[in-house]
Amino acid sequence: MDHSPPPAAGSPASVRPAVAADLGRVAEIFAPYARDTAVTFETEPWDVARWAAKHDDLAGRGLPFLVADVEGEVAGFAYAGPWRPKAAYRHTVEDTIYLDPGYAGQGVGTVLLTALLDAAARAGARQVVSVVADVPEAAASLPLHRRLGFVEAGRLTAVGFKHGRWVDTVLLQRALDSPA
Repeated sequence: MDHSPPPAAGSPASVRPAVAADLGRVAEIFAPYARDTAVTFETEPWDVARWAAKHDDLAGRGLPFLVADVEGEVAGFAYAGPWRPKAAYRHTVEDTIYLDPGYAGQGVGTVLLTALLDAAARAGARQVVSVVADVPEAAASLPLHRRLGFVEAGRLTAVGFKHGRWVDTVLLQRALDSPA
């Protein structure tokens, strides 16, 4: 049964769980971020096999991996992964969200992140952490997270080096109301 919320007012997207057939498009969306920006600290794009392993790992943990669908095309993806490997962190997840730039500014990110937060709560998460690179290419990520209730929890200075520059990250956090 699909538990995705209806599209946000003004957004052309619906959200659903990712399936294996989506992973080629997920790889296409992510590749330019890895290759051309410091938004992610990954330096090489992931192939479909690596995305399949990520998808399977999250499914095995009962954590969501979602896609935003606009008229049959995957416009973006988001997932909640473990924050840290130690057992005491098991109720805290880290969100990841990427959009095809062609869908920016259309409410797709809002609908996708909202659905991810709901799915993470259903999966038993109590806290969501977001680690956002403080670079111009990620400028939309901070306001998106703040609109959805994230608050800044800290900054890590010069923790990444990519494309010839040191990059800070901003840590954001949001508590979830997990279902009873």
